[in-house]
Amino acid sequence: MHATLPLLEVTGFPALHRHQLTTLQVNLGYRCNQSCLHCHVNAGPTRTEMMDAQTLDLIPEVLKARSITTLDVTGGAPELHEGFRDLVRTARALGVEVIDRCNLTVLFEPGQETLAEFLAAQRVQVVASLPCYSLENVDNQRGKGVFDKSIAALQKLNALGYGRPDSDLTLNLVYNPQGPSLPPEQGKLQAAYKKELFEHFGIVFDELFTLTNMPIQRFGSMLISKGQFNQYMHLLRDNFMAANLSNVMCRSLVSIDWQGYLYDCDFNQMLGLALPEQLVDGARPHLRDLLTRDLAGRSIRVAEHCYGCTAGQGSSCGGALHD
Repeated sequence: MHATLPLLEVTGFPALHRHQLTTLQVNLGYRCNQSCLHCHVNAGPTRTEMMDAQTLDLIPEVLKARSITTLDVTGGAPELHEGFRDLVRTARALGVEVIDRCNLTVLFEPGQETLAEFLAAQRVQVVASLPCYSLENVDNQRGKGVFDKSIAALQKLNALGYGRPDSDLTLNLVYNPQGPSLPPEQGKLQAAYKKELFEHFGIVFDELFTLTNMPIQRFGSMLISKGQFNQYMHLLRDNFMAANLSNVMCRSLVSIDWQGYLYDCDFNQMLGLALPEQLVDGARPHLRDLLTRDLAGRSIRVAEHCYGCTAGQGSSCGGALHD
């Protein structure tokens, strides 16, 4: 795989500083039942990196110490971690909103037969990746048979109340472009998704999040192999919108890797770009540091890939940054 960090480190991206921390985004490990082309984590079935029990036990303590309101759980497929359900139960008991970044097909993995019911019982917000509403496009990006399983998973979640207007069970979908292009306008694409999924499969959901593909890991390597990396970076820079800077997710979110180390965002995590300042002299910033230290006001580590979050409508874990 081609390394993208050497192509991204030198940047003229504007300086950013943190606001109050409201979201703890935790990567429980890189093991996944899928290997998607656009995956910036390079996750897959052969990955073995998973968070240990000691680090996992720190998460609820940090949620309490920093009065964090949202726990955003990701991977890989985070549900494959044996401690996933206990973590969700503990966080919900603290009154913390929990987001599960779900690839949908994990609901049909061995041992996950009751996963959908568990998520509903815990009132977990499901953010599910569905890069298109057509079989061909989804299977091309995520693997043969993924579309049919994804549709079946969405129908199962709908049957439990997810995505329905009379329910408090939130189901949001995520769209990624098929190649080196910016996502289309989020509102119009959401309307198309809702129409197609309901008319053909009876599926309903709350919102569609459009996410820009980041030029890192598997997707970045593909761009380099096809000679498209520089062209894609020009696209991101040429569509930079300064207005998006005030809403980028790294201002109020911190990303935790499977070993417990801290990063400004999930993308910096995948590039190995740790927080720019030491929280403890001589040590890498770690989850345990948040028990006693705050991040508000600290500088954010930026590089060329940050243009991906600020191009066009903007892009974040919650979708577009403006209409």
